[in-house]
Parts: sequence; structure tokens; C-alpha cells
Amino acid sequence: MRTAVAERSGDTALEFVHRSGVRKPRGASLPAAVQNGVRWFKAPTHFQVLEVALSPSGDEGDVAMPARSEGWLLMTGDLLYNEPGIRLVCTLGVFTLMAVLEGRHPRRKRSFPRRQRWPNNLGVTLLDALLARIVLPTSAIGLAVIAESYRLGFFNRADLPAWLEIVGAIILLDLAIYGQHVLFHYVPMLWRFHRMHHADLDLDVTTGTRFHPVEILLSFGIKFVVVGAVGASPLSVLIFEVLLNATSLFNHSNLRLPRGLEWLLRCFVVTPDMHRVHHSILSRETNSNFGFNLPWWDRLFRTYRAQPEAGHDGMTLGLDRFRDPEELRLGRMLTQPFRDDGSNSSEGNERPIQPRGQV
Repeated sequence: MRTAVAERSGDTALEFVHRSGVRKPRGASLPAAVQNGVRWFKAPTHFQVLEVALSPSGDEGDVAMPARSEGWLLMTGDLLYNEPGIRLVCTLGVFTLMAVLEGRHPRRKRSFPRRQRWPNNLGVTLLDALLARIVLPTSAIGLAVIAESYRLGFFNRADLPAWLEIVGAIILLDLAIYGQHVLFHYVPMLWRFHRMHHADLDLDVTTGTRFHPVEILLSFGIKFVVVGAVGASPLSVLIFEVLLNATSLFNHSNLRLPRGLEWLLRCFVVTPDMHRVHHSILSRETNSNFGFNLPWWDRLFRTYRAQPEAGHDGMTLGLDRFRDPEELRLGRMLTQPFRDDGSNSSEGNERPIQPRGQV
């Protein structure tokens, strides 16, 4: 299947067929070819995507129905057209749910009131979104559209069922996020930006969106490379992005889960208790439990730690270099990577990753 991409959103289907050089099927009028041979959907990156399948004979002059069903293409098109709204609704829905639940069933007593931390954490989240919108030429989904149009990446060349491609792409993207997370702990320069996330002195749903703008831009760059190499479909990337946002809000929340349910869930997803260990002030605990969605990578690569040494109630969150409550202010948060205050010392959890084993 060949996918052509029109950058001018004003083109009609007929104009696009003329401009792209796609020829009509033998014996059919051009309007009939447009009506029967193509399906449009609009991606959030302002690209319009035209699916054009080659005929069984391989003659590029023939236009046939796409290899996937009409219903599949229409459903995918609707999802991608509404991608910004879908992501926003899902994120706000999960955020609200976690905020309510952690307020009613807190795992730990808060060290600071929400009014002191939340405006700053949410402020950097808004700044991240604004900067990404201004700086980045497209989104990960937009890149997936482009990669699909040029058949770049593994899944765009493999002849696999749609469901298998989606599952496989999500698993590989999650593995990449795990690797990226390890990288941001291992490389001192990257750790300087990532440590702002770890400098929060409490852990709740807002910590799941508290990332330095430079880290966000670097993360997008890594994600673009992975999406292109994997050849993940736009729908796969959309599902993964929704899951990643939702699980980040969930596993950073201060929610107390029943013990049996918590241990059952951590077989399939990273839970708040599992990820809280990662925010410990102790380096051997900070450098563990890197997973965001799936918990299997930590077990596979021996970075899993079941519980904090001091217990969840007794453990200390944050970094030893940023204990002053003034560091919770937005301005101070943004300057943390640029202050030379022992970030590369061998003391505390400012160290890169050390040799580790499963606990």
C-alpha cells in the first residue's frame, strides 16, 4: 500500500489526485476513481493523508481499494482527526480521577500543601506544552503519518495484521521509554535536566507532568527517532501516547491501593508503590524501577526493587541538593539544571547509575 501526503490542506481530493500524478483506473472516470479508491483523514499535524493501494498486478497506474477494510480506515481517520481532543479529555479525566482518589485515600501524609506545589508543577506543564507547540514542527503522530507515507520503519514494511502491529509497536515504544529513562539517569548532562522531576519534595499526580522543558524537547527527539525506526502506525502512536500520559499520572499519584490489588496490578502495569521507590532520596533506590507503563523491563534488566528500605511511610522523597522549599517555586525549578551545586558529585542521589542487582 502506498500512502501519499498532501501538505496543502486546501486541496480537494480531485486536485490532489491531479497534483500527485495518481492516474485513474482503466475504464473509470477520474471522479469515480477518487470516490472508490481513496479515503481521507486529517492528522493533527495539518497533513492530509490519501491511502492509495496498488492493484494486484503492481501497476502504479491502477488505483484499488486500500488493503485494510474501509471501516478500519474510517475509524482510524476519525481517531486521528480528533487526536488533540482525545488526548486532552483522557489526560484531564485521569488527572481528575487520580486527584480525587489520592485526596480520599492518600498513601503518605503530605509534607507541603497542594496550593504550594500544584501551581508550580502545573505551570511547568503548561510551559512544556506551549514550547513544544512552538518549537517542534510536528508531533510523534505526525511523524508516524510521514513515515507511513514513505514506508519507513519495520512495521510499515512488514505484512502483519493491524492488531499485531499495534500491540508490537506499543511494546517497542514502551521499551524505548524505559531505555530513555535509564539514559537520563546515566548521562550527567541529561540528569541535570531530569533531576528537576526528582526534586519534588512530595509525590502526587502533578509530579507525573513535572518535567523540565529541555527534557521534554530532548524526549521528543528520541521519540521521533524511535517512531520512525519502528514504523509505528499513527493509531499505534496515539494509543501509546494516551497510555503513557495516563500511567504517568497514575503511578506518580499518592493513591493507596489495597495490598492484594496493588500486587496484582504490578504484574501488568507500574503502580504508585512501585514507582515511588524511584523517587527515593537514596541513589540505589532512585536508580531502580525506571518503567512507566509496563513493569516487565525492570525485572528483565534487573533494575527492579520491590519496596523502599525505610518503607513507604518512612522513606524520604526528593534530592538531597534541593531540600529548600523555595526550590518548589517555578523559577527555581527551571534554573536547577544550570546551577552548579554538586550535581555531578559522588554523594547522595546526584550520581549516575551504579552497578545494580535485583532486590
